[in-house]
Amino acid sequence: MPNGRLRTSPNHDLITTPRWRDPKRHLWLFGLVAPTVFLFSWIGFHLTGFGIFWWSGPLLTFVIIPVLDYLVGRDSENPPDSALAQLEDDRFYRWATYLYLPIQYVSLALACWLWTGGGWVTLNRVDEIGLMITIGGIGGIAVNAAHELGHQRAKAEQRLSKLALAQVGYGHFFVAHNRGHHILVATPEDPASSRMGENLYAFIVRSSVGNVRTAWRLERQRLARLDRSVWSPRNDVLNAWAMTLVLFAALVAAFGLHVLPWLIGQAVVGVCLMEAINFLEHYGLRRQRRPNGRYERVRPSHSWNNNTVVANLILFHLQRHSDHHAHPSRRYQALRHDDEAPQLPAGYSTMLLLAGIPPLWRRVMDPLVLAHYGGDIRLVAMHPRSEKRLLDRHAPVA
Repeated sequence: MPNGRLRTSPNHDLITTPRWRDPKRHLWLFGLVAPTVFLFSWIGFHLTGFGIFWWSGPLLTFVIIPVLDYLVGRDSENPPDSALAQLEDDRFYRWATYLYLPIQYVSLALACWLWTGGGWVTLNRVDEIGLMITIGGIGGIAVNAAHELGHQRAKAEQRLSKLALAQVGYGHFFVAHNRGHHILVATPEDPASSRMGENLYAFIVRSSVGNVRTAWRLERQRLARLDRSVWSPRNDVLNAWAMTLVLFAALVAAFGLHVLPWLIGQAVVGVCLMEAINFLEHYGLRRQRRPNGRYERVRPSHSWNNNTVVANLILFHLQRHSDHHAHPSRRYQALRHDDEAPQLPAGYSTMLLLAGIPPLWRRVMDPLVLAHYGGDIRLVAMHPRSEKRLLDRHAPVA
């Protein structure tokens, strides 16, 4: 039957069980709002002359999404177990991520045209900076699309993942995240797991550098097992970086050397946005060592979760990060809420604003981390420079 399946009851009567339908199925296309925001900027400025439109990226991220998250609220409903295979196999959801890439690169090319005086508009320096930040935001959120694609087994999707990362020069994320972060998450060995007392800005530097080192080390080890040089074209770090070089060279050849500083600037913006999101996802959480010296298995309790509807649609369910780490190959549409997972007090956009003000971030998040571990500070992932202060302040009562 097209809209249901047959099952047999104990008395052998045929009963029709309705096929489950995703109520948010077509809403996932909201994930394409982020790469199209540049087009709205261009049209808005062309019609009104208001330079604020070039800042539509940060306005969307830090104003519009938090307000909509608040108004629409949360949704912690899960698809039934019987529907997971159906959801995973539905190619509609894959096209929602595939389509991000062409829109992303059309926006980048058009931005280069505008930076060189095209597009039938005249930009001042403030407009150009706003455009750079908006385009960088598109590239940063593209890392999220790359994150979804990179976890899949199909080689075509893995190649698309590298392509999505090329705009911000972060192709090594494909290696560092999949083969490093997912194994080392919430341990001291993982540069992408933030620690209680850590400053967002210091974390961005530590994680960015650490991810490069992790990716290079993992590729060197993999190629050594294959008896190949680390400088092989099969090095996934080198061929990903080569994609960025080719992309930037092509854009410079098409639009002139003038666009190169803007390309570098937007890449920095994109990387900082992506690493800032990393900062939110595991702050203060720690996997404990077992008596045999190994870390406990990754559980939903090792990632912060959030169920605000709008941000989850824009980010392809990235906020259901706890289930993603428990089931890394599960596609975004099938990710589930887990009661074991600690919950962020607001969506990612709002939490990014808090993280940008470290004292306010610590005031909100440190008590939540401590509560997650039942008040036992010894179980918390602490920044080395803050460890003594935190232990003294929260020492368990004898």
